[in-house]
Amino acid sequence: MSSGTFITFEGPDGAGKTTIINMVAQKLNNALLTREPGGIDIAEQIRRVILDKGNTAMDSRTEALLYAAARRQHLIEKVKPALDAGRVVLCDRFVDSSLAYQGYARGLGMDEVFKINQFAIEDFMPELTIYFDIEPEAGLKRINKNKGREINRLDLEDLDFHKKVREGYHLLMEHFPHRIVRIDASGTVDEVFQNTMKQIEEKLAEKRSS
Repeated sequence: MSSGTFITFEGPDGAGKTTIINMVAQKLNNALLTREPGGIDIAEQIRRVILDKGNTAMDSRTEALLYAAARRQHLIEKVKPALDAGRVVLCDRFVDSSLAYQGYARGLGMDEVFKINQFAIEDFMPELTIYFDIEPEAGLKRINKNKGREINRLDLEDLDFHKKVREGYHLLMEHFPHRIVRIDASGTVDEVFQNTMKQIEEKLAEKRSS
């Protein structure tokens, strides 16, 4: 087991997780902030293909495989070396996103998508996942208000798709209760940040004492 701590951040579009993860990174010393898909050159190239608004013809299985490919390269090239060096790695999305978006919302099946990703991650999972929960209507309203935010292909999906994404995350919370912690993302930025830091500090303290 690595000496570092792998913490992932999940949530439906517009939950505000990227804002909070940046605040957490500033608070923690020596933490590595990264994202999926992306984080390294190869994975960023794959990200551009996946999220390109022009790629509306992309098949759901193709989408799931591209995410898994980007995840594999990112894990091997960036995440694992940082963990082996004893760092805290903060990752904006990981495998749970594929399970909720492609597995549940796209209808591919969570088990099937997890099998694809097991080949990519070799059973490597986060020690803690912070899930930012928000009603889809509220999340999409935030997206529309934030003029500086990147609007990608997934943002163009209808409300029913985003509702299914949230349902998928709730199923994951039931399946991984000891790893996934729910944070109410409807509060103020400061409230969400403070609740998030509380969970992270508890995990890091537990890791130090073990």
